[in-house]
Amino acid sequence: MNFSTLVPGVFYADISDGLNTFVDCLQFTIIHQDLNTAHPYCVIAKDDLKIMVFQDKIIAGEHHPELRIETKNIAAVYDKILATHLNLLHPNLNKIRLRPWGAKEFAIADCQLGIRFQEW
Repeated sequence: MNFSTLVPGVFYADISDGLNTFVDCLQFTIIHQDLNTAHPYCVIAKDDLKIMVFQDKIIAGEHHPELRIETKNIAAVYDKILATHLNLLHPNLNKIRLRPWGAKEFAIADCQLGIRFQEW
C-alpha cells in the first residue's frame, strides 16, 4: 500500500469564513471551486498540502476540528499572520512557545476550527 497525500475536509456554516482563513490569511490557492450549487465547496492547495472546504451548516455545527501544520520557519508564518490577521491568533497560544515535547508552536482559530503550527 502506498499513499501520497491526505486531503482533509473542513465544513463551515459559511464557506467564505474558511476561504478567509485559508486563502486570505494562509495564502492557499483555490484549485477547484463549485460555489454555485446547493452544497458549495472548494479544493485549496499550498505547497504539498490540499484541503477541501465545504459549506454545510448542519455538519459544521457538529464538527470543530483541529489541524496541525508543520513548517520549517514558524517565525515567518507567525509574523505574516500577526501582520495581516491578528484577530485569528488563538488566545491560549497566541505567541510562539517551545513546548515540553520539543516543538515550537502557536495557533490560530476561526469560527470553525483551530490550526496549530509546529516547527520541530
